[in-house]
Amino acid sequence: MQRGKFITIEGTEGVGKTTNIEFITDCLSGHGVELLVTREPGGTPLAEEVRQLLLARRDEAVDETAELLLMFAARAQHLNRLILPALEAGKWVLCDRFTDATYAYQGGGRGLDMAKIAQLENLVQGSLRPDLTIVLDIEVQRGLARARQRGRPDRFETETVRFFEQVRATYLSRAAQSPERYRIIDAGQPLKQVQTDLKALTDNLVSNN
Repeated sequence: MQRGKFITIEGTEGVGKTTNIEFITDCLSGHGVELLVTREPGGTPLAEEVRQLLLARRDEAVDETAELLLMFAARAQHLNRLILPALEAGKWVLCDRFTDATYAYQGGGRGLDMAKIAQLENLVQGSLRPDLTIVLDIEVQRGLARARQRGRPDRFETETVRFFEQVRATYLSRAAQSPERYRIIDAGQPLKQVQTDLKALTDNLVSNN
């Protein structure tokens, strides 16, 4: 059986991931692709519990290394209990964030050593990397203005503009270093144009499969 494709969607706050993941899901389903849609942190009951720990606003400061290890603990559970079995069964997997988010948020935003993140990536994932990573990119202030309309912010959404500038810069840097895996979509365009770009990308992916 042919292994399924692993597609991840990345971006800073307010880029429209939820809306566009629904659109990509419809595009791929229209091609007859059997698709699993999931998210990080989360995806399984245990990993979703870790997600709640990570996102909850609290009085106690969260140690940056503890945050990093929790991310990878959730990822190990998600990967081995959900993502890998789906891929091995021939399903495609569409994931809202993956390890690029850890490099961007914990590496770029928090300033943690990228080499340590790479060590954990290799420990948890082995050689597995996404087949395609779509980075929805938008100017930080504009994205944060959109995100504020969603309601009470979680622990990450309360970070500074500088934090998110570093997150964005890390995403763009990683995309520039590995253009064969990444595609950058301008999420500041009108939604219709964003989705035109996404449809062309997904159609091409299916046709080349």
